[in-house]
Amino acid sequence: MSAEPLLQAKDVQVHFPGRGGWLGRVRGAVKAVDGVTFDVFRGETLGVVGESGCGKSTLGRALLRLVPPTAGSIHFDGQDVTGLSQRRLRPLRRRMQLVFQDPYASLNPRMTVRDILGEPFDIHGLARGPGEREREVAALLDAMGLPREALGRYPHEFSGGQRQRLGIARAIALRPDLVVADEPISALDVSIQAQIVNLLVDLQRERGLTYVFIAHDLNIVEHVSTRVAVMYLGRIVELAPSAPLYRRPRHPYTQALLASVPVPDPERARTRLLVPGEPPSPLAPPPGCTFHPRCPHAMERCRRESPPLYPLGSGHFAACFLAEGESQQSSTAPRSGGADGVLAQSPSSG
Repeated sequence: MSAEPLLQAKDVQVHFPGRGGWLGRVRGAVKAVDGVTFDVFRGETLGVVGESGCGKSTLGRALLRLVPPTAGSIHFDGQDVTGLSQRRLRPLRRRMQLVFQDPYASLNPRMTVRDILGEPFDIHGLARGPGEREREVAALLDAMGLPREALGRYPHEFSGGQRQRLGIARAIALRPDLVVADEPISALDVSIQAQIVNLLVDLQRERGLTYVFIAHDLNIVEHVSTRVAVMYLGRIVELAPSAPLYRRPRHPYTQALLASVPVPDPERARTRLLVPGEPPSPLAPPPGCTFHPRCPHAMERCRRESPPLYPLGSGHFAACFLAEGESQQSSTAPRSGGADGVLAQSPSSG
């Protein structure tokens, strides 16, 4: 993993107009992403986890400028891409790609595999004639473990796992540096999920890819991720290297998430941590710590103040007042630009 960040997000916010009533009037803003700061280093996999509706997918799309950020900044390979026009973004598109969640909806049903995988080369003018284009597409099929006879077939002629392989092939066709994988296995059978995950790991090793891996399955995230960011209601509440986070989570929400993971061995059964209620609406988040209405450790301070991401050492951060004392005992806080640094500047959750 490189010591230099490939992607830097600083206080990124994505708000959508919240509409209500029979006239559909704007009634505030839906804070899908509400102030997120982190770095992604070359060659690593940053896992992003959280409940449905916490803003994971919106964050992934904002990083690629598929959704315009409301505030904050996004730097890719040292270049500020936050306000770039679509024309100036186009040369960078080939270097940052997306694997969509739904392999059934992400492929054009009227295009053959030859055209689906060849289109990126046409758009960016990277194939010198139809012969080279054909060779590149055939090489992609080989890398995905699909037969070359598939070139003339349509998406509906493939299984879900094969379609996702085609989606991955399209994403890596132009040899990008960054790939955002937006829940790439959630729509697949369990028997196929491991194959797709192993394929992604192999491609990262062979091509030096950097991943932002968005998923619900905490076991999969533990397997593939270098570091993990836990999101709740549009904010990052914990950010840490994978092994320490799974071994000793600091935030109560992370503890509850990990306690809910099924364990097949009855001798290793975990104590369940029940989190009451449902996540609040992003249209009207609670004041203070957004998790306090459901937190078993909530204090009066939690209802008034929003906790920052306290540095706990070794690249571990937690947005919880319970971690404040441990943070003060930590000798030095990680800084951006090094292997232990994960935040662009001052750590904050909002």
